[in-house]
Amino acid sequence: MDDDELYAIGDVARRTGLNVSTIRYYSDAGVIDPTRVSEAGYRLYDVRAIARLELIRTLRDLDAGLDDIRRLLGGETSLHDLLVTHLELVERQERDLRARRAVLRTLVKQGGTAAQAALMHKLVSMPDEERERLVDDFWNEVGEGLDVPSGFVDRLRTMRPRLPEDPSAAQLEAWIELADLVQGEEFRRAVRSYLQDTYGAFPGRSLAAAPVWDFIHKDGAKIGEELVAAYRSGMAPDSPRARELAVRMASAAAEAMDAQSTTEQRERLARAFLLVEQLRREDSQEEERYDATHGRYLSLVELINDTPPSTGEDDPAIFTWIASALRASAR
Repeated sequence: MDDDELYAIGDVARRTGLNVSTIRYYSDAGVIDPTRVSEAGYRLYDVRAIARLELIRTLRDLDAGLDDIRRLLGGETSLHDLLVTHLELVERQERDLRARRAVLRTLVKQGGTAAQAALMHKLVSMPDEERERLVDDFWNEVGEGLDVPSGFVDRLRTMRPRLPEDPSAAQLEAWIELADLVQGEEFRRAVRSYLQDTYGAFPGRSLAAAPVWDFIHKDGAKIGEELVAAYRSGMAPDSPRARELAVRMASAAAEAMDAQSTTEQRERLARAFLLVEQLRREDSQEEERYDATHGRYLSLVELINDTPPSTGEDDPAIFTWIASALRASAR
């Protein structure tokens, strides 16, 4: 292609993939003028004009506006700045589409009404401050007058949803469900009743005390993961590795309680684990109750925050295994 050669609008259309009427429109709109207009009134374009038309086509395919393209070609902005601005716009549109999809999917699953659609749209577009207030209102009502160890509800309150700036559709759907649940009186009563029954009396009350709770969910969590992995691997509870883990857990627990790790302390821990196993085996309804109340709250928070599910073990036999490892370590 000769740099100085001029091409008729039909040739330009074939070279750029634009149709003739679009090229004329760009000229009439002041986006790009022809290189020259012949005496007969025909618009002619050189290779530089054709290259600009190809750029315009690319940017229009990316949905860039003509005003922005006109500013770019006029030297009022750079291509980089134009692309950055347009990328931000596309990303906002993508977030809006994800939010709409989350609302629509939830409505389809629930067979929702127009009123529910309006509510769900409000939930996904809710500012962070309103989300925080909604969760605080939930815990304020759940915790009011609850007969559990001091500070327990405040510790539960820290496990709360943090919807990211660019959430996935799954995170948005989880937030819609959680926001709907925590505003419902029935769910609030159910969570309150579960917490009172579980942590208002022995053995749950002991587990909800600050030193024990903090150990279970902080310092003891890592050791707990290692114990679960050892159990799942088929390791014998009296093996050197199992005994080592049991000693570490007992020592960390004693330190958390400002006590000494002794043979008697390991025996008390062993009996506590056996009691937990007994309770787990005898009361499967409590597991279902947990899954429908506080457990559902926590699982949705994990989805929203994109955090790994809490380490747990569905097989109650793990508690016997840990008790055996504790007793083996004391021999």
